[in-house]
Amino acid sequence: MFTLRSRSVRALAAGVAAALVLTACAGTHDGDGGSPEGTVTLRVNYWGDFGLDELVPRYTAAHPHIRIQLNAGDYSQQHEDLQKFLVAGSGAPDIAAIDESQAVQFRNQASKFVNLLDKGAGAYEDDYLPWNWQLLRSPEGRQVGLGTDVGGQAICYRTDLFEAAGLPTDREKVSALWPTWEAFLAAGKRYEQGSGGKKFVDGAGLFLEMVIRQQPVGYFGPDEKLAMDGGPRVGWELATALVAEGLSANLQPFTPEWNAAMKNGGFAALTCPAWMQGYIQGQAPNTKGRWDIAYPPGGGGNLGGSFWSIPAQGRHTDEAYRFVEWLIQPEQQIAIFKKVGNLPSQPALYDDPAIRDFRNPFFNDAPVGRIFPDTARKVTPQYQGRLTDQVRTAVSNVLDQVQQGKISGPAAWEKARSEAERAAR
Repeated sequence: MFTLRSRSVRALAAGVAAALVLTACAGTHDGDGGSPEGTVTLRVNYWGDFGLDELVPRYTAAHPHIRIQLNAGDYSQQHEDLQKFLVAGSGAPDIAAIDESQAVQFRNQASKFVNLLDKGAGAYEDDYLPWNWQLLRSPEGRQVGLGTDVGGQAICYRTDLFEAAGLPTDREKVSALWPTWEAFLAAGKRYEQGSGGKKFVDGAGLFLEMVIRQQPVGYFGPDEKLAMDGGPRVGWELATALVAEGLSANLQPFTPEWNAAMKNGGFAALTCPAWMQGYIQGQAPNTKGRWDIAYPPGGGGNLGGSFWSIPAQGRHTDEAYRFVEWLIQPEQQIAIFKKVGNLPSQPALYDDPAIRDFRNPFFNDAPVGRIFPDTARKVTPQYQGRLTDQVRTAVSNVLDQVQQGKISGPAAWEKARSEAERAAR
């Protein structure tokens, strides 16, 4: 199985190391973080790579009374720990990242977070994608978090493997290969015929989620009722077709085997949210220039994205808000996009030449500053249910069994539905 935004494991060791370095630079401190007298330490919990390691020293240099302790951890564990801290009433970090798939769970506990509107965050509402701003707006009107990035969709592909298989390599021609998911499957069959047995895609898991996210309704409707016959059924049919047609390497994302295949050309294409750029660059640095990026089948789409929140139990909520406010400013958002690929949640920045004209040299100078904003703008807002993560995991586990050859056909779908219903209860 995999957990969405399992970019959670991306550069985890590097993140932990960064936390140690930044903490060491700050000097010794007591349990609440007050270091040399008069200073304030802010604990920041997140997962993966949010592009903070170069930004934090800039902030603390300009604010010498502030120390930032970065605590990178596992995606699931960070959210589980945050929930425990909220219930206990203590232990929460000063700033906590929240994934968009967890939005409903935490916005329904809005009283346990600082209402960022009280800190002046309302001034930024018009800067955000409307659906993104609303994700962490509670029913009573409290703003639980400010968006830092969204997962605008694309397809990353290996130009050298496409060329060897007789497929076009120019990104415009590649995009034209697959206006629909049916055409994507047809392109995969062409690739298989010319590749000498090499697999077209990495696995079915992320494609399942990508297709689901393009649908009007995902795992749950706004009434919190499971909706398996909508978007999930459409995604399931595409994902299992990739397996049945022999187009998939049947690898699970964010595993050592998947990382190795990324380095060694074990697959030619994978679903590529904006944040995936940083993951590929980190895992397969020797493949620079062999990748390119095309538009996805089916139009737009979003997979992943995060928010900064401030638990109300913190002792330094003003200082925490000032740091979050600094992180969402254009200069920092642009720097993060260029460094790790995280696409800002603020569409006003998409027209800034620093983003619009940015090309990623690792990906054959792909115009990522145009591709990812284009797909992000086409997103159909989709309700994320309170138990979406649990249901997604249950369905993913059954899909793994399909990829392992343990189950197939209608029986596989019925098991996926049954496991989803169990998780939803």
